Amino acid sequence: MARRSSYRGVTAVRGTGTTAARGRRHLRVRKKVSGTPARPRLVVNRSSRHVFVQVVDDTVGKTLASASTMESDLRVAEGDKTAKARRVGELVAERARAAGIEAVVFDRGGNRYHGRVAAVADGAREGGLAV
Repeated sequence: MARRSSYRGVTAVRGTGTTAARGRRHLRVRKKVSGTPARPRLVVNRSSRHVFVQVVDDTVGKTLASASTMESDLRVAEGDKTAKARRVGELVAERARAAGIEAVVFDRGGNRYHGRVAAVADGAREGGLAV
């Protein structure tokens, strides 16, 4: 039976299996990473098919900018999932800069900094954000 554990409002499933291990890693990351008005948090959620990215100010709990591969222009875009993830990073950087954000802290959400997660960070850097 899996138990739920939380740290500063972040809840993750603990138990056995891959998703539980990712939940434990996510708790470890969130202990150290928190978004401020000066440097909000760039959150990456990755499913098997899509990538969802948000820029969050944790002091007020507000999403300042977001982008995902679910958007219509990215759904029909050519390329593999990694190329689309890079494009999502560029798009969220563009939207964050329009909202007056220059620098962010990167929250990989318990995922390894590899593949699509790293591509989002690279795309955000190319878009002009200091990650």
